[in-house]
Amino acid sequence: MNDDLAALGARIDRTNELLQRMLAEVAKTPSTHAIFVDAGYLYAAAGRLVAGTEDRRAFDLDAEGLIEALIDKARTIFADSRLLRVYWYDGARRRIHTAEQQSIAELPDVKVRLGNLNANNQQKGVDSLIRTDLESLARHRAISDAALLGGDEDLVSAVEAAQGYGARVHLWGIEAPEGRNQAEPLLWEVDSQRTFDLDFFKPYVSRRTAAAFETAGARPTREDVRFVGAQIAAKWLVARGRESLVELLPGHPYLPGSVDQDLLVEAEGLLQYSLRGQADLRRALRDGFWEHLQAQY
Repeated sequence: MNDDLAALGARIDRTNELLQRMLAEVAKTPSTHAIFVDAGYLYAAAGRLVAGTEDRRAFDLDAEGLIEALIDKARTIFADSRLLRVYWYDGARRRIHTAEQQSIAELPDVKVRLGNLNANNQQKGVDSLIRTDLESLARHRAISDAALLGGDEDLVSAVEAAQGYGARVHLWGIEAPEGRNQAEPLLWEVDSQRTFDLDFFKPYVSRRTAAAFETAGARPTREDVRFVGAQIAAKWLVARGRESLVELLPGHPYLPGSVDQDLLVEAEGLLQYSLRGQADLRRALRDGFWEHLQAQY
């Protein structure tokens, strides 16, 4: 009997020793945090706050500067933690990166994840991407804290999934000129809340001149527009590579909808003139784009 008690005591002591070692190792392991940005919410809320509109075409966002500011803010809030990375969730037609999304994806410590865009330019599948990443990172103990910049009620399940694996989720929001721009059920579920005001976003959001989206003013010539189309094609080719060109050529003279839309938006920004309803100029733009690409093949 005494031998059994002695053996049991030895096992208990051994177990306690192992637990103490585990706790010591955990104490040495630095906490890790990640930042999750719903770009749809960011553009809409920051655009309305600073530029007075949710239309992305009406303002410019310095994404690189803003991401650096968010990282600095997280470094202050999670003082004893290291950054895993920033996850940037946005929508794109057929999940093909726009030029802007490509530049964001090339930033250090940033991972761009794309959902789809429907015919009404509404994001589809972004919330499920956020949930998948949050849940996976929390389950594998890759993060202890998640800063979530978003406002959609559909994100509640993502928050619950991460919390179920022990991660803390901190909701970051953007000041709303009127009322709220974040769903109440989401506010109820998170571990903490923080709202960034106008002064925080002012350096990173600037309204474009009205001339870029109004037909008033000097109308560019077809040659001007054709030249801009060639300029954009050169940038597109550098960003996408010759493999993408080979895929595009069989569709000539038509461009995929996503490419055509990106071409239009970028051209309007360069020309500071709206091409909406300008069928002849739109054709000149596409002609310039195609001519440059075909010359490179």
